[in-house]
Amino acid sequence: MTASQKYDFLIVGSGMYGASLARLLTDCGCRVLVVEKREHIAGNVYTEFIDGICVHVYGPHIFHTDNESVWNFVNRFARFNEFINQPCANYHGEFYSLPFNMNTFREMWGVTDPDEARAIIYEQIIAAGFGGSEESEEASRQPANLEEQAISLVGTDIYNKLIKGYTEKQWGKRCSELPASIIRRIPVRYEYNNNYFDDRYQGIPEKGYTEMISCMLDGIDVKTGIDYLDAEYRKMLDNVAGHVVFSGQIDEFYGYCYGPLEYRGLRFESERLDSTHQFQDRAVVNYTDRETPWLRITEHKHFTDFAPESSDTDITIITRDYPAEWKPGDIAFYPVNDEVSRDRYLRYLALAEAEDRVSFGGRLGCYRYYDMDDVIAEAMDDAEELIKSRCSD
Repeated sequence: MTASQKYDFLIVGSGMYGASLARLLTDCGCRVLVVEKREHIAGNVYTEFIDGICVHVYGPHIFHTDNESVWNFVNRFARFNEFINQPCANYHGEFYSLPFNMNTFREMWGVTDPDEARAIIYEQIIAAGFGGSEESEEASRQPANLEEQAISLVGTDIYNKLIKGYTEKQWGKRCSELPASIIRRIPVRYEYNNNYFDDRYQGIPEKGYTEMISCMLDGIDVKTGIDYLDAEYRKMLDNVAGHVVFSGQIDEFYGYCYGPLEYRGLRFESERLDSTHQFQDRAVVNYTDRETPWLRITEHKHFTDFAPESSDTDITIITRDYPAEWKPGDIAFYPVNDEVSRDRYLRYLALAEAEDRVSFGGRLGCYRYYDMDDVIAEAMDDAEELIKSRCSD
C-alpha cells in the first residue's frame, strides 16, 4: 500500500466469501473497503422479513458444516436455530423422502428391510450393465455420462423418478449429454433418516443471513450499488487500496476475452398467500418430473418455525424456483464446469496467476461450486496468505 492509498484491501462482493474475508482481514488490523454491485449486501444469501417471515430471496440456504472453526466463526455473528433440512420429492403427485434412505425405499417399493432394498438396487445396477464381475467386460463398463453414472450408483427406479427430470431441468441438457463427473457419488442410507445433511452442525440464523452478514461487516467501510467493473468506478477504486480481491466472475473480470464460461441461472417467483397458515408440510419440495416447469417450491415460514411471529400467522410466502438459461449480465448461480469451460477457465486462471495486486476467491472467482462453509474456509485460508504477503512486502 502506498501513502496515497486509504485501504490495504479492496474486496469486490459482499456475499459469504467477501464478507468473511473482510472480517478476517479487519480483525488482523487491515483497513478494508467492500464494494457491492447490488443495492444490498449478502449476495445470494440475502434474506428479508416480509409479514414476519424470513424470505430467502435467492433460494433456500441451510448452513451446515463439520468444520468447528467455521462453525465458531459464524456463531460470532448470529444465533442459529435448530432447523433440520428434510426435503422431499414430488414425482407426478407421488411423494418420496430425501435423501435416499429406507423411508424412500419403503415409499417406492414397499420394503422395510435394508437387505431387500440393497438387493433391488443391486439387481437394477447389474441389469443396466454396471457393477458386474471383472470377467464380464460389458457388466463392468465405466459410466460414460451422468445418466449411466447415476444408474450405476442407485439403479433405474430412483434415477427415473427422482434424478432424471430434476437434473435435466436444472442443467438444461439431457442426462446422457452431461458428464459423469457432475455426480461423483449419491448418498444412499440403509436406515430411516431424512436429515439431508450428515454434518455435525446445522441451522439457519434466527434473524436471517442479511443480519448475519451485516454483523460481519460491522465497522468496515461498505458501499453498495457500485459496479467495480464499470470503467469509471474501476479507475477510481484501483487507486484506493494496495490489493484487490475479486469474488465475481473471473471471465467477466477479463472482459470475456476467451469467451464466457458456462453457468446456469435461476428465476424466482414468490407468492404471498393470505388465509393460508401452511402451503406444504416442509420448507422445500423438489419437483422431479420433467413436465413441471419449476425445480422446487420453498415455503419460507418453515425456516423460522421457532419464531412465533411467523408460525402463528395465517399468511405464508412460497417461492417457485425455475431453471433459466444464463447469459452475460445475469446472476450466475451454478458453474457448469464441463470440459470446454474447464479448459477455458484454465486460460483465465493463467491470467489471474500473473496478477500482482489482484486475487480471486469465492464460487465465481474460482469457477467452482462451494457450500457456504467451504467458502468461509477458503476465506480463512486466503486471509492467512494475504496477511503473510502483506507482511513480506
